[in-house]
Amino acid sequence: MNQRTILVLGASGLIGRFVTDDLRARGFRVVGLARSLSSAQAMSALDIALPILNIDASALTRLLSEYAVDVVVNCLGVLQDGPGSDTSAVHRDFVARLLQAIAGSGRAIRLVHISIPGTAEADRTAFATTKREAERLIATSHIPHAILRPGFVVAPSAYGGSAMLRALAAFPLDLPDSEMATRFQSVAVEDISATIAWLAVREIDDASVKAVSWDLMQSEPITMAGVVKQFRHAFGTAGWPHVAMPSFMLDLGARLGDLANYLGWMPPMRSTAIAELRRGVSGDPSAWIAATGIVPKTLAETIGRHPATIQDKWFARLFLVKALIVASLVVFWIASGFIALFVSYRAAAGILTAHGFPPALVAPVTIGTSLMDMSIGVLIAFRRTAAVGLVVGIVASLGYMFGAAILTPDLWIEPLGALVKTGPAIVLMLVALLMLDNR
Repeated sequence: MNQRTILVLGASGLIGRFVTDDLRARGFRVVGLARSLSSAQAMSALDIALPILNIDASALTRLLSEYAVDVVVNCLGVLQDGPGSDTSAVHRDFVARLLQAIAGSGRAIRLVHISIPGTAEADRTAFATTKREAERLIATSHIPHAILRPGFVVAPSAYGGSAMLRALAAFPLDLPDSEMATRFQSVAVEDISATIAWLAVREIDDASVKAVSWDLMQSEPITMAGVVKQFRHAFGTAGWPHVAMPSFMLDLGARLGDLANYLGWMPPMRSTAIAELRRGVSGDPSAWIAATGIVPKTLAETIGRHPATIQDKWFARLFLVKALIVASLVVFWIASGFIALFVSYRAAAGILTAHGFPPALVAPVTIGTSLMDMSIGVLIAFRRTAAVGLVVGIVASLGYMFGAAILTPDLWIEPLGALVKTGPAIVLMLVALLMLDNR
């Protein structure tokens, strides 16, 4: 067993989770640290959930000493500013504290930093510019380091942009032609982990890897259309006819994604994602290949080794539908309460009056249930309270059904079937509740 201890920061993400598990399988002692870990991810006593971004340099120094860390792998990153997400705080400010902690630890520690490919001249988003600022801090720190710039990462799991491309592959839908033609060099997540393992066993004073910056990606040029095509082969949809969405729909989707971002959701289609997509993913992996001897897997090799299972197909088909389900439930609850309170109040109150409801309770019950309906919609709209809103919505719907069965049983045979339709609405809320997890 290799005695080197590796600290992985961001051990719940697409790259961080795979690297943590893979390096352990290679015999390293790996401490996986993340802001939050699902119960499925916290499989080891060395999987630790901590508010990383709130930890100061002295606390980071103590952490490095406590676990006798030899290599730090920084996989932390956020795509776009929003509630709980600050690109400057995550990419630049935290890296500054991390460098201070490593320098003050008195230990010989190598920093492996996961960044993005491209050049500073082409950076147009806060995501890209803050990533590049972190690179400059690291380069001038005199700390042994390796800046890794992976291309489009293909992994067994899917999150964010990788999930979106899988969803496109599962549907007869393409992005606009200009976006599909952008260069999109990929890398297998196994190659990223192999590179970190290779670096971890190098001596800290090895001049050849004391300060390196490498693009990690396959050498062969490929476009986004080529990436989606490979996924379609895996999903069995390559023979389907495909329709390209117009550019205005992509831009509209990005704006709606930005709105969802401010509500705490993290949809893959946001303005930053589209801007980075249009820039493309390209680089020169020759220095990385020459130094490590790693032959990057091609996209066909990577995806071909993991043919789509039924779980993959279900996930890809439901990924884009998830947003539609949540949005429709938000509109359903807010609209139903608004209509009953402001548009058809007399009709709503008249139903209770016609069925012998005590007159003194008609107005309070009508107003109260309308406000409750709108509140449920608002709860579902915000990511932090969505689960609560869905549970309350299910309970309220069951309450309406049982209440109507007792007080107004004739509504069950009402021509438009308002109460009969409540059953499928409950099922839809249950589906949304089961789909809330992102990782």
